[in-house]
Amino acid sequence: MKRALCLLLALCLCLSCAACGGSYGVREVQTLVEQDYSLAFRTGDPLAMYVAAALEVLSYEGTVNELSVKWFGDRIVEFDRRADALEKTGMPEPRDFIIGMDINSFPLAYISNGEFWGFDVELAMAVCERLGWTLKMQAIEKENVYIELSSGNIDCAWGGIALDEAEVESGLYVQYGPYVHNDIVVASRNGTRLWNRLMLSGKTMAMPSTPEATAALESDAKLAKRLRQITRLAGGTVECFEQLYSGRCDAVLTDSTALYYYNSH
Repeated sequence: MKRALCLLLALCLCLSCAACGGSYGVREVQTLVEQDYSLAFRTGDPLAMYVAAALEVLSYEGTVNELSVKWFGDRIVEFDRRADALEKTGMPEPRDFIIGMDINSFPLAYISNGEFWGFDVELAMAVCERLGWTLKMQAIEKENVYIELSSGNIDCAWGGIALDEAEVESGLYVQYGPYVHNDIVVASRNGTRLWNRLMLSGKTMAMPSTPEATAALESDAKLAKRLRQITRLAGGTVECFEQLYSGRCDAVLTDSTALYYYNSH
């Protein structure tokens, strides 16, 4: 009798877990925008050649994969791999290398305790270490890539930036990549009954107060009407997930790269 009761309880537990899908992590409910992240350099700038060569060597040696697994829990970043890339280009002269980053692109680029941090920051550090350069970083608006490059304020736009296809095609600057795919999505916690966009009706959502997030929301005219409340947060992705995990909202508007991070940390 006791054995049968134990088996029954175990079966009920398994069915319960299967029904909720587990409470750990987050899942995508709806994709709003698809995009790719790349690097951008001034047209004709030889810095692009050296950075590309360093990335190819780091990719060949496994550093790129190590950082990808550290930040995303998976190997989602892709660069060409060549062991002799730097031998063919030669080593450049020491210099400051200034990159412009979108600090709203957690976990690729963001500010933590007043310092730049993220996957792209660590990768840029590894590139500069290999090239003998001094890395300097500054925040930019991703729609100002051409202005920042052409004015000489930065040497490279790098840090969670989806480049404007029209600007690339017109030759305003040189694209290197893309190196990772990113979707802007609506996501909910595992274990909740939010599996698709129709289930968002009457729910609450937190989102970053950035132009890109607003544009993504407006890409689906019915989404805002379905939701009961939308909260725009200046703290960006991190604050949105704090709201989600504390139960103060039902869903978040975020990046798929952030889902990789929160599902592996």
